[in-house]
Amino acid sequence: MRIFQSFLVLTVVLVLSAFSYAGEVKRVEIGNLVLENVPEIPLELKERLIQYQNVRSASFRDWDPKSSGILISTRFGETRQLHLVNQPLGQRSQITFFNEPVGGGSFCPDKNNYGFLFSKDIGGSEVSQIFYFDMNTGSYKMLSDGESRNGSANWSNKGDRFSFYSTKRNGRDFDVYIGDIDNPEKAYPVLEKSGFWIAADWSPDDSKLLIVNYISANESYYHILDLKTKELSQINPSDKKIAYGAAAFSKDGKGVYITSDEDSEFQHLRYYDLKTKKMKVLTGHIKWDVNGLDLSDDGKYLSYTVNEDGVGKLYMLNLKTGKEIDLPDLPIGQIYGTSFSPDSKRFSLVLNSSISPGDVYIFNIDKNKLQRWTKSEVGGLNTATFSAPELIHYPTFDKIDGKPGMIPAFLYKPKNKKGPLPVIIDIHGGPEGQELPYFSSTTQFWLNELGVAVLAPNVRGSSGYGKSFLKLDNDYKREDSVKDIGKLLDWIKTQPDLDANRVAVIGGSYGGYMVLSSMVNYNERIRCGVDIVGISNFVTFLKNTKEYRQDLRRVEYGDERDPKMAEFLQKISPTTNSDKITKPLFVVQGLNDPRVPASEAEQMVAEIRKNKGDVWYMLAKDEGHGFRKKTNRDHYTAAVILFFEKYLLK
Repeated sequence: MRIFQSFLVLTVVLVLSAFSYAGEVKRVEIGNLVLENVPEIPLELKERLIQYQNVRSASFRDWDPKSSGILISTRFGETRQLHLVNQPLGQRSQITFFNEPVGGGSFCPDKNNYGFLFSKDIGGSEVSQIFYFDMNTGSYKMLSDGESRNGSANWSNKGDRFSFYSTKRNGRDFDVYIGDIDNPEKAYPVLEKSGFWIAADWSPDDSKLLIVNYISANESYYHILDLKTKELSQINPSDKKIAYGAAAFSKDGKGVYITSDEDSEFQHLRYYDLKTKKMKVLTGHIKWDVNGLDLSDDGKYLSYTVNEDGVGKLYMLNLKTGKEIDLPDLPIGQIYGTSFSPDSKRFSLVLNSSISPGDVYIFNIDKNKLQRWTKSEVGGLNTATFSAPELIHYPTFDKIDGKPGMIPAFLYKPKNKKGPLPVIIDIHGGPEGQELPYFSSTTQFWLNELGVAVLAPNVRGSSGYGKSFLKLDNDYKREDSVKDIGKLLDWIKTQPDLDANRVAVIGGSYGGYMVLSSMVNYNERIRCGVDIVGISNFVTFLKNTKEYRQDLRRVEYGDERDPKMAEFLQKISPTTNSDKITKPLFVVQGLNDPRVPASEAEQMVAEIRKNKGDVWYMLAKDEGHGFRKKTNRDHYTAAVILFFEKYLLK
């Protein structure tokens, strides 16, 4: 692996050197970072950032079966690791100590095995492996093969086995396997089919698996696999194209609670009766997506979360009475990490808002009492100075029912700063993602220290606004989402407190493509742009992304193997139109990125330099699709601020 990394770094250097005639390339290496034309970070800026870069958050992972405590994920060094907390606001006892961030963290239901499953990869490669950590001995062992991609490990109810997906058969398809912690080498496949197949839940008697076949954001299907007969039966078979979300067996095994957008713009919570084969809609009165559900072990309670115009709302039902449970008032923000305790008396949730990092809370159902369990540090900053966003809607270029279509966006403005303010347009990835008002110390630094406004739009193709909106950028409609950014630039001109002459764009992954394409199409209206692990050419991207991702992305972007589609994708790609970008560009990339390979960044940097443009380049040799290590992330954050100070603010 290191030999390959060294070869790829050398290739990157040689490719960029070939175009150095456009101007001298100043290259330095700091740790695992390769920096091209990125200036040294001034000491003053480093000191200003210290507090903002030492903000933490906590996420719930599981209930500790040996105590009343919980397992959480948080960062105290370079990466997020797993910790135990035994009482509200109690000491965090770190359990895992790895250089790479740790995912998962689910305890074995078998009380004779006090330990948990977790996962990690190397250098952001996303070639994740599954491990078991033995709490009695403090030791751990790998349970997967060490070579293929593995994930979604779920314990059986008895705790003697776990299901997981693996690409070990051919490196492309996600097959479903069953393994056990005592004999990991004897893990065996129970479903081998082309495509993405992931086990979501075990039936109460552990005789069946609930399995989803994911096609795209617009299409997926659930099946039940009988582990004895190997019979695979589809839930709610239909000729309609349906997108399903969360799902779980009812605790009596007679049905499945499931979310889907069947005959609806939004994902509703439903109950599917396995005997009658009929589906009952439970949340038809809610005109937003239900995006998560949990069932208590005793079968008494059902919780679900709803994304209401970008704000998380929590609901809980008493299934015995059919009535909703009154919940305490929760702050406006995001809700995740929900789980009922094994005794069905408590319920976990993580609360995260634009002015407060994520922390774990426990709700005592019988006492109707919410108690905070973690209090993450915010670097000593006064969060009262932080700014919450305003949800705005601006008109775009096309019409719906004779009226201008409206695009939602979150507008952040600094407190006690007079306009007109420079603007940073922050574009999310996906493209099926959704901009949500999560806590971001970086955004707060931009607001407080740079005195800028931040606009985070949900252009067409974003999730959360109905399936019709989600499909508006597919295939040949790709550049319509870029036109939404053009209309946002128009909207900025109408706002007296925003400076339309000082606008920057930043985005990651598909958002990186949006940055590049916005700079191609609106070059004279944008001061500068930051492209983070972004797509620069759809044809080369689809050919070079990891094999297990190609078909998924072709559903969204189009199939480059079709000559007509390839011609269209080539025509709209930023590398084809790089001569239209004359404003400064900062390209950021992880060397081991399996989604958007480093070659996408290389060729964009090379094109800009060939055109004698101004481009900064940062490559992290130990990262993948984004920066997960604090040292790399801190340097990246400071460099982006330096870039904005030089090209946006002046």
